[in-house]
Amino acid sequence: MSRGKYTPEFKAKIVLEVLQGERELGAIAAENNLNPNMVRNWKAEFVENASSIFEEHGKAEREAKRKEAAAEKERDKMLKTIGQLTVERNFLQDCFRAVGKPIPELDPEKQR
Repeated sequence: MSRGKYTPEFKAKIVLEVLQGERELGAIAAENNLNPNMVRNWKAEFVENASSIFEEHGKAEREAKRKEAAAEKERDKMLKTIGQLTVERNFLQDCFRAVGKPIPELDPEKQR
């Protein structure tokens, strides 16, 4: 790989290999034609930022729960509205039946 063109995935692979401790950092760097100081810097950056992985996961989890709660609240509101409209429709139908009049058609296409 040319200078400065290392992907985050490649860097993570190298750092994880170093952290496993099965081989020396210098050997891993030489095998991958990398500067050992660069690999040390990658390792330091990785270790320094490791906690952010869990923070991001926590943020995403909280956001998902918030969205789920909002969707459930909206669903409950719609179900309440449907229930109310059903009660009103039934009441009106009963009123029309009580006075002996036909129930008007609600479909605008059939009213033409």
